Amino acid sequence: MLEKDSVLVEGAIKEYYFNHFDLVNIPTNLTQREFGYQKINGGMIRHVAIKDSKELHLLLMKETPSDVYCSNAYYSFPNMPMSEKDWKGADLIFDIDAKDLALPCRNDHSISRCGVCHGIVAGKQTTCTSCGSAKSETVSVTCKNCISESKKEVKKLMRILADDLGIKNDQVEVYFSGNEGFHVRVTNKDYEVLGSQERADLVDYIMFNGAIPETFGIKRQNIKSTLPEMGEPGWRGRVATSLFGARSKAPKISRQIVLDGYTAFQVRLDGMRQTIGARVDPKVTMDIHRIFRLEGSVNSKSGLSKIKCQSLDDFDPFSDACLLGEEEVEIVASCPAQIRLKNKKFGPYENKRTSVPKYAAVYMICKGLASTV
Repeated sequence: MLEKDSVLVEGAIKEYYFNHFDLVNIPTNLTQREFGYQKINGGMIRHVAIKDSKELHLLLMKETPSDVYCSNAYYSFPNMPMSEKDWKGADLIFDIDAKDLALPCRNDHSISRCGVCHGIVAGKQTTCTSCGSAKSETVSVTCKNCISESKKEVKKLMRILADDLGIKNDQVEVYFSGNEGFHVRVTNKDYEVLGSQERADLVDYIMFNGAIPETFGIKRQNIKSTLPEMGEPGWRGRVATSLFGARSKAPKISRQIVLDGYTAFQVRLDGMRQTIGARVDPKVTMDIHRIFRLEGSVNSKSGLSKIKCQSLDDFDPFSDACLLGEEEVEIVASCPAQIRLKNKKFGPYENKRTSVPKYAAVYMICKGLASTV
């Protein structure tokens, strides 16, 4: 990021922490957590221990980090090297990101930026149309559909956690990540001691990975089949609902499934994974030493905040997480996609000098689509 742009962004972030430190979540077991942070154009600083909220506030105001992280794990010695920390447990966290959902809208608001000539064009381009370079970076201006579809995955996840694992909704916290998705934290202490492999197995279950026909009554040998019925608990009931849609259709569809045989039913099960499994990032959940973006902190990929969703249905990240200043800033913008923030529309812009609120300027600068004058 150019120095003049970093001055604006750092100033906006510092102002945010001065005015909104009350939004920064002070984690439970604070002194047992590892903290980390990054500064604009700087590397990651990890293995930081924080003793109380005052020390955290001082770090935010003094260092003005572009991104702040906190471990999901608890350690005896959080400021020591990883091999000496003495792991005690870790929160169970899931990550749902719109970029992983393969949504058809993505190309409409994806923007390619050449790393050589710095040309910016709409859509995903593997080769720069201006200079022919293959060094192209794609950024996304997230749309309402991305957020809506991500919310659906969150709801699927929460239903599975509640119905199959007995994790109550008041033991689950949902946060907008500050960019393109949501983080879901389970506060049920029974899951804190799970190791990496157990968490990987849990993710496979939640994502409906590895489902086999035998579980749902279809055998390789042509013997009596016992397909699941609608209303059964767990995955059998979900599969039945997906197969039949209505109880009246079950007999006819069941006969056809049995007639088609084992392999065809396996194909059906594989095809259901995207619709009935919750699409989470497995690497995130199974990493018991990961540091996650701190709740209430600013995300430097967008200038939006990681904010708790009190009501997922009503939550609008383009307003509720857009908390930087509103004073006008002059920028030169090259943004071929329209942006909506705080119920205002910005762009598209083609190398245009314009004046926009600071929150919009920071958003476009963080995406690499604008620069201060």
